[in-house]
Amino acid sequence: MANRWTNKLTRSDVTPEPIFMNRRRVLAGLGLGTGAAAGGAALLGGMPNAAQAQDALEPNAFEDITSYCNYYEFGTRKGDPAENAHMLTTQPWTIQIDGLVDKPGDYALEDILSQMTIEERIYRFRCVEAWSMVVPWNGFELADLLELAGVKPEAKYVAFETVLRPEEMPGTRFPVLDWPYVEGLRLDEAMHPLTMMATGIYGKTIPNQNGAPIRLVVPWKYGFKSIKSIVRITLTDSEPPTSWNKAAAREYGFYSNVNPTVDHPRWSQATERRIGGGLFARRQPTLMFNGYEEEVASLYEGMDLKANF
Repeated sequence: MANRWTNKLTRSDVTPEPIFMNRRRVLAGLGLGTGAAAGGAALLGGMPNAAQAQDALEPNAFEDITSYCNYYEFGTRKGDPAENAHMLTTQPWTIQIDGLVDKPGDYALEDILSQMTIEERIYRFRCVEAWSMVVPWNGFELADLLELAGVKPEAKYVAFETVLRPEEMPGTRFPVLDWPYVEGLRLDEAMHPLTMMATGIYGKTIPNQNGAPIRLVVPWKYGFKSIKSIVRITLTDSEPPTSWNKAAAREYGFYSNVNPTVDHPRWSQATERRIGGGLFARRQPTLMFNGYEEEVASLYEGMDLKANF
């Protein structure tokens, strides 16, 4: 179906995956970089100008998205998830929804999906490590799932939890983080129409290394906020703990909105490296809220975004 949050792009703007992949092979064969293939960013929401939008229609290749990942439950190197995540059993899958909801319980994923409208969203993805890509996700709005469970009036936050199976997730055998991985959003962030639950990439079932069978996607926040392989969603009246904030509160705030004016203590966030751009691709300026300022800035009106990073 048409994406009602696409201001400038439609499905016809997306380069078909086989053509995109073939173009990358041709460029490689000519000895040319692939910066043109991923030099911009296709996104939902405002673009700084029309010229930049014209340079930004192509999402990253499927191989980029699925081979360059952070999923520490399967290892800390970028290639580890693609190598190890096949061990994760994703069927059947159940999500426990509890806390301040009208209908708490264990929800089978197939039952959830039967009641949702799946659509494609082409979003920027910005990692806190200052690299980025553009991903054509398939999924549904998180708000629709929360409405299915019924949100009580006193709820103010939404907490999420990743599956924890040490026998299937070799990275959890090491104390990289306090397992299981947990994340959280303020309720208005969770209910925003840009916030989605992704079940696919490029129209295909989402691979294990990218968060199968269902993950969160919050495009204006750094990537670690978009928790993978979700097994529990809890509505609460208090701010929930989050994994990276627990590990290093000085480096990773609860909000973690993409903000080029707030540097990580160990590197600048003013620019980003586009994955797939080749060895000599120039770094691109980071956009406030990852380019979604027009849609989400009102959520933080009056807040000090440096203090509340």
